[in-house]
Amino acid sequence: MIEFRSVTYGFDDHAVLEDCSLEIEDGEFVLLAGANGSGKTTLLRHCNGLLSPDSGEVLVDGVSVAENPVAARTATGMVFQHPRDQFVAATVASDVAFGPENLGLPHAEIDRRVEDSLAAVNLEGRGDERIDTLSGGEQSRVAIAGALAMEPTHLLLDEPFTGLDEPSREAVIERLESLSSDGTGVVLATHDLRDVSRLADRIVVMRGGEILEDGPSSRVLERLDGLDVRAPS
Repeated sequence: MIEFRSVTYGFDDHAVLEDCSLEIEDGEFVLLAGANGSGKTTLLRHCNGLLSPDSGEVLVDGVSVAENPVAARTATGMVFQHPRDQFVAATVASDVAFGPENLGLPHAEIDRRVEDSLAAVNLEGRGDERIDTLSGGEQSRVAIAGALAMEPTHLLLDEPFTGLDEPSREAVIERLESLSSDGTGVVLATHDLRDVSRLADRIVVMRGGEILEDGPSSRVLERLDGLDVRAPS
């Protein structure tokens, strides 16, 4: 479980998050919806200690992120808006292996995780390919595989469809649906609910650093007017 307890965060006297409280259960598929600047990216970055609240607390699996950021980063796999910003190696397999290697795992276990993670995003057998030769959708799937190789309880994605064409978008959505069906928790931050609202157990809507709506998808979808979120057609 991920818990946000009255989290407030700001910089330069500007409040980005205002007293945000939220619980995300294991295995849930949650859409964190809102316009650019609503606070959703900032909220996600508190899950693994990339940011620390000015007040309040974030816990992952009952452990304070501030007290044990390594545990939080192991339990929450983060995929950034622009995947190329998080690649650390030239080839697919080397990049996916980076996280498990930093955990000090045995080589056999690292190889297993890389193989399983690439299979999960339909990139098996392509570990030797250079990342810079891949399409945008394929790069997004490599980023997801890298997060999965840490075997997290939750996969966190920040606007994962930015810059993707329709076939790439559909391929990523298909992978997320499969991962969710297999029990991986998914938290996806987006301003565009097309195609993904059908996958969600819950939608949380943010504006101005505050949580305005939080509930089952069917209910929240009826209350999106004026919230700068692209609703499904």
